[in-house]
Amino acid sequence: MTKHIFVTGGVVSSLGKGLTSASIGMLLERRGLRVRMQKLDPYINVDPGTMSPYQHGEVYVLDDGSETDLDLGHYERFTNGPLTRDSNYTTGQIYLSVINKERRGEFLGKTVQVIPHITNEIKSCISKLATPDVDVVITEIGGTVGDIESQPFMEAIRQFALEVGKENCLYIHLTLVPYLKAAGELKTKPTQYSVGLLRQIGIQPDILICRTERTIEREDREKIALFCNVPIEAVIEEKDKDFSIYEVPLSLVENGLDKFIVKRLHLPAGNLVLDDWRNLLHVLRNPKHEISIAVVGKYAEHKDAYKSIYESIDHAGMSHHAQIRVGRIQSEDIEREGAAALLQGYDGILVPGGFGERGIEGKIEAIKFARERGIPFFGICLGMQCAVIEFARHVAKLDGAHSTEFSKDTHHPVICLLDDQKNIVDMGGTMRLGTHPAALTDGSHARECYGSEQVQERHRHRYEFNNAYRQQFAAHGLNVTGTSPDGKLVEIVEIPDHPWFLAVQFHPEFKSKPIQAHPLFAGFVNAAIQRRSQRAERMAEVSAS
Repeated sequence: MTKHIFVTGGVVSSLGKGLTSASIGMLLERRGLRVRMQKLDPYINVDPGTMSPYQHGEVYVLDDGSETDLDLGHYERFTNGPLTRDSNYTTGQIYLSVINKERRGEFLGKTVQVIPHITNEIKSCISKLATPDVDVVITEIGGTVGDIESQPFMEAIRQFALEVGKENCLYIHLTLVPYLKAAGELKTKPTQYSVGLLRQIGIQPDILICRTERTIEREDREKIALFCNVPIEAVIEEKDKDFSIYEVPLSLVENGLDKFIVKRLHLPAGNLVLDDWRNLLHVLRNPKHEISIAVVGKYAEHKDAYKSIYESIDHAGMSHHAQIRVGRIQSEDIEREGAAALLQGYDGILVPGGFGERGIEGKIEAIKFARERGIPFFGICLGMQCAVIEFARHVAKLDGAHSTEFSKDTHHPVICLLDDQKNIVDMGGTMRLGTHPAALTDGSHARECYGSEQVQERHRHRYEFNNAYRQQFAAHGLNVTGTSPDGKLVEIVEIPDHPWFLAVQFHPEFKSKPIQAHPLFAGFVNAAIQRRSQRAERMAEVSAS
């Protein structure tokens, strides 16, 4: 029978439940178990697709087009089990499903209530992943215990253990053990209160993972174990990681978490294999190169808005034994201060996706700076569209060229809506979403990086390259090097006589992993390394002369 692990959080938000859940999934996979991951979010939005990055961070897109929580990015980067629309449910989705059933008369006239109808729906969503070919389902509950929004989810997972048997369920509670500088000691009381709230609901956690700045001494662990009613070996220390998030799985292993889970759930697990992960951290600690990449975006000050971008840059750095300093540059600052003032000295410039007109001219100016100075440039989604606009204005001399997203009356709509998008009213879930194929041109940077004729990449956008301008761009040196298999949709553009100027309509950051960097990110970082090396050689020659 499939086993279930439920991960909850307490005391404060942003403790890293997603990263911890992903790490647990990875450790169980590395013991030969088949794992599926799931996130249940307590907000009422049907999905995060219409939410501001300032509110929610990035929207992570799956192969099937689902717009999901950014924690699913952690799941995919750490584990290999498939993620689908059944891997992320929100309160909005749960209630919408129940209301639709009520409208269809499926409840036979009964009064529809949180218990049992909402909780039954939640349990049904959890059970969907428990197929015969899955050993363990890990379900992360968003929010913090005690929040009114998360109460139906907590009640549902309490009931779930009664139905499948406590021997088939395990509750992990992630909590905070703060250090008070004035007192000079760690405080366990917040953890005790958090566990007390869980126990009031009827959930006794089996494992406590304690986030902390300082080492938790045995005396404090014994105190937590006693007052929270868990064995001392189930009190797991998780210290803050200043070096890399990829240390988390190894830290959990050192504290015996994987062994405890396997023993508690009687899982048929093999030996833990982590050699490649340890090699990864060795590379991180011993880089051969140091480079700098500027990420120019409108949400640059909010790290989670471009979470997968930053992780993909790190993955590419690992693949080339490079330490990368990432500069988070606000595109609006470039509009005020100029590209030269903010981008001088960077080895590569990346312009990510986004929505809305704010900061667009700053992105365009950054792209012009990279193009004219031969700095490796990588544009993603809106970054590609801005690259097309910049090239149209300054090279093809199409005055006022723009996207119809930002200028309905532009004389040169080099980026525009497709006919089947023009009459769409709803904003949520109506873009070009999910995995689509792209055919690559021989001799292009893209083809060289991928090493194949056709690739599958994830999309999240509404506006497209206007094919009416394709020949004009080619005549001035901007080549279309990737299209949909029928040739109708432009996926990749490049400038062949530039050291590295490549922009894509899709989101390659959603398919990058720590031990398998995305080919385009790896190519971009390699170009930046080459630029840094060439600059160093020129400086050495000048010094010698």
